[in-house]
Amino acid sequence: MECRAKRVVRNKAISPFWLLFILSGVNLLNFLDRSVLSAVRTPLAGDFGLSYGESGRAVTAFMIGYFVTSPFFGYLGDRLSRKWLIATGIFVWSLGTVLTGFAGGFTTLLCYRVMVGFGEASYATISPSLISDTFGPLKRNNALTIFYVAVPVGSALGYIVGGEIAAHSDWRHAFIWAGLPGLALALILLPFREPRRGQSDLKAGETLSKPTFSDFLKLFRTLDYMLVIWGYVANTFAVGAFAFWGPTFLEKVHHLSNADANRFFGSALVVAGLTGTLLGGFVATAWQRRHPAGYARMLTGSVLLAAPLALGAFLASSAGMAMSFLAVAMFALFLSAGPVNTLILETVPVNLRASAMVLSIFMIHLFGDIWSPEIVGRLADYSTLQKAVLILPASLVVSGLLWLSLALKTARAHRNNLSAQIVTNEKS
Repeated sequence: MECRAKRVVRNKAISPFWLLFILSGVNLLNFLDRSVLSAVRTPLAGDFGLSYGESGRAVTAFMIGYFVTSPFFGYLGDRLSRKWLIATGIFVWSLGTVLTGFAGGFTTLLCYRVMVGFGEASYATISPSLISDTFGPLKRNNALTIFYVAVPVGSALGYIVGGEIAAHSDWRHAFIWAGLPGLALALILLPFREPRRGQSDLKAGETLSKPTFSDFLKLFRTLDYMLVIWGYVANTFAVGAFAFWGPTFLEKVHHLSNADANRFFGSALVVAGLTGTLLGGFVATAWQRRHPAGYARMLTGSVLLAAPLALGAFLASSAGMAMSFLAVAMFALFLSAGPVNTLILETVPVNLRASAMVLSIFMIHLFGDIWSPEIVGRLADYSTLQKAVLILPASLVVSGLLWLSLALKTARAHRNNLSAQIVTNEKS
């Protein structure tokens, strides 16, 4: 009897609220780890004698581990137990973070950052599909918005915690303390039964077929999905480099201390990221209910507003003006955090959601932020950091134009459908 009772507890379904709460909390730790590297870049580079370009290579190493393994996890995420894949990912990335603090040289540190990317690929690929299977179409974007609120909050904590620990101890302890919580939480989802794939979209008795490789290739011919992804690529190119070089920009161009620069970025991310993500997600949900292009319009407005603000920040003559523009640009960029991931999942068939997410991750990193931090660093080595970052607003404009094309295409298709319905009604 006791063994049977234990099996029942182990197989108990987790409530939608607790699933979202747990996944969002772990996602916070995920992004805390990523921004710690940026927070401690200056003392780390001093210890290892790194140039700007070599510092950017640490991000490149992480992204190699992240995007190279993401297709593997995307394939498994549509077929195997997702809670076990998530647990493995959390453990591996947390262990890699802790080991980064013990790196004896820059090459060893790069290896540990690849390990961190490997673990995070599992979590980032699979978690959104769990949320999509738990929340129906009317609640999905709001749920994903809450999940992605962890991006600015976790990143902010990474800047603040990393900067404070580095200031009062050293940069190695920042990585050690950032990785320990993940090691403790790796198994948190295992006692619960995960939601059935597609359960929020399928009718009673309807089953979901396993995707084939031919189905996966159809993603490349799905124009709406491709417009979302390529716009996301250009957006990620800019945001990835901006997130890494932002504190250093304030240090080198406006002469803030490392601790003060990290405090600003942490505080700005908490306020701008939290309000921007929530406002953008909830407004986009309301907009989408009134018009099918609501999500796409929010994406377009987000980046086209952020581009001139970022340009103003990089050209500002005073630290106060630069920080003001940066804070508002962050707010604008986070308006798209929820809707872009909702569109990735809703522009593809239900049985390809994990695959669509992994292809998104693969492309935005392969063509986006795997190179942008190092590109900005190399340009800064040959010129100045202030001039090097000017390529980032231009990338945001490209993103805006692609997402504008998606919004216009969706609106046009909606008008055509309405016209066809009117003709049909008149004939009948």
